[in-house]
Amino acid sequence: MIKEKAQPLLNYISKYISLTESEEAFLLSKITYRKYLKGQFMVQQGDVCKYECFVISGCTKTFYVDEEGQEHIVMFSIEDWWTSDIGSFITQTPADYNVQCLENTELIMFLYDDIEPLYENIPKLERFFRQIIEKALVASQKRIVRSFSLSAKDRYLYFRNQYPKIEQRIPQYMIASYLGITKEFLSKIKSQLILEQ
Repeated sequence: MIKEKAQPLLNYISKYISLTESEEAFLLSKITYRKYLKGQFMVQQGDVCKYECFVISGCTKTFYVDEEGQEHIVMFSIEDWWTSDIGSFITQTPADYNVQCLENTELIMFLYDDIEPLYENIPKLERFFRQIIEKALVASQKRIVRSFSLSAKDRYLYFRNQYPKIEQRIPQYMIASYLGITKEFLSKIKSQLILEQ
């Protein structure tokens, strides 16, 4: 049952490393499959993040709420992406971010306490996770540079080109929050782009 549910994860891992049958069996013994409903939180600000999650199906948003109650979205995750508050997960300290499901979502979850045993039993998994975290760090740094150097319109065009599958699945005000602009300004940008076609 768990192997069937985890097949997308196994396919994903196989792009980086190859596992023997016994390694795969050990990995499957250390993961959890879970369904969340639309609107449910996987992590809430202030709680310690216990899981690193791989998205089998669905869509999540990672965001923080400032002191004025304003929501700031930093990331979306869809199929074959990872989601959690990685800082909280690694340090086991209170989360800065909330992770909430925007659709009914299926996840494969790695419990913090199982990560070291996985590395000890399957050393190549450490290399796999290092590569995943390196890619996430590079993407995060590039996003910071784009937020400083690109206009709102160019940031939106980049988002649309980079993540075409996401735009259709989430409300406009969330895309605006992710881009750091108001939804009214995003509407203006989209109207302008239609006129330019």
